[in-house]
Amino acid sequence: MVASRSARERKATAQAGPLAQVRIEVGAQEQFVYKISCTQCRAKGHRPWSAYRPGADNGFMAAMDRWVFHLREKHPSSDAPCLEFLPAAEQRLHERRAQQDAARTRPD
Repeated sequence: MVASRSARERKATAQAGPLAQVRIEVGAQEQFVYKISCTQCRAKGHRPWSAYRPGADNGFMAAMDRWVFHLREKHPSSDAPCLEFLPAAEQRLHERRAQQDAARTRPD
């Protein structure tokens, strides 16, 4: 059985830890869009820092990867269950950067 949006939101909230506020919306192509924001950090003036990126990949793994990196950088003493994803998030980031570098240096 596929989990409901509210069940996914509860699970993501529990994994993200106490500094996170998680919302899941349904995107234009009927996919789940994860929005994770920090309850302590501000990005642009009054707006909270957020893992949501307009037009970018905002699925669970992409949003959680950005959130894990934010926690590690801005809240190093934070203890959230999602920090167990840090090695895998770093590996995905390394692979994505290697692919981008290869695409830039590939002769056409």
